[in-house]
Amino acid sequence: MEFLHNPGFWVGVSFFIFVFLVIAKGGKGILASLDARGEAIRKTLEEAQNLREEAQKTLAEYKRKQRDALKEAEEIVEHAKAEAIRVGEESAKELEASLKRREQQAMDKINQAEAAALNEVRNQAVDVAISATKAILSSSITKPKAKALLDDSISALDGKFH
Repeated sequence: MEFLHNPGFWVGVSFFIFVFLVIAKGGKGILASLDARGEAIRKTLEEAQNLREEAQKTLAEYKRKQRDALKEAEEIVEHAKAEAIRVGEESAKELEASLKRREQQAMDKINQAEAAALNEVRNQAVDVAISATKAILSSSITKPKAKALLDDSISALDGKFH
């Protein structure tokens, strides 16, 4: 029984009593607090997991949208190229048609100028012929002969009007 006189023994007994009292009185509170903390940590982990899954879904959605946007951009570029080719061909056809019209207009103007020049030459030839005829007739026809020609012409007119 010597151990009853030993101060280390009583310190150990006191310590065990203290631990027993703490566990008996505050054990449920400590366990409840640890359980609450464990539950909070579990909820935080679940929330983090949900956020991760949501972030992965959002990432996948944006990658899909990016692919769709790239595909749409490629389609727009292809359409623009096709439209440019079509407009270029159409412009070439319009230019060719315009050149043909201008060539035809130039040919028409040339033909009109030739016809006008030909008419002018004919008119001058007629004027020269009339002047020459007038000069010849005035020098070679006498008054009595001119009167006889005039009378013949007037009498020939009566038969031509009816």
